[in-house]
Amino acid sequence: MNRLRRRAADDRGAAAIEFALVLPLLLLLILGILEFGRIYNIQISLSNAAREGARTMAIENDAAAARSAAAAAAPSLNPALSTGAVAISPATCGAGQTATATVSYTVTLLTGYFGTSIPLSATGAMRCGG
Repeated sequence: MNRLRRRAADDRGAAAIEFALVLPLLLLLILGILEFGRIYNIQISLSNAAREGARTMAIENDAAAARSAAAAAAPSLNPALSTGAVAISPATCGAGQTATATVSYTVTLLTGYFGTSIPLSATGAMRCGG
């Protein structure tokens, strides 16, 4: 019995040391999950914006309106998506053609542990009405 008490007293600081060794890895994992979730959310917003730009081009046949619609379709982005980051092709949408909108955006990462920024892009396509 005396030997068990002595061993328990000897291991008193072991848990604190183990926690100190594991804590940085745990924090890095949590920050990685947060960054990934944020980037995934932005990618979904970009996909929706590209789809809306292609839809507007296919219906209205107006590239400027399609760029504006794509930029307006991603209101949660900070900084906001500019119309210059939206590429629309073809310039005029004829019957039977496919309108394509490509959106480019650079995400600035919050922590800096995984780099400073990541370029993202999304493409939407829609058949032109006519």
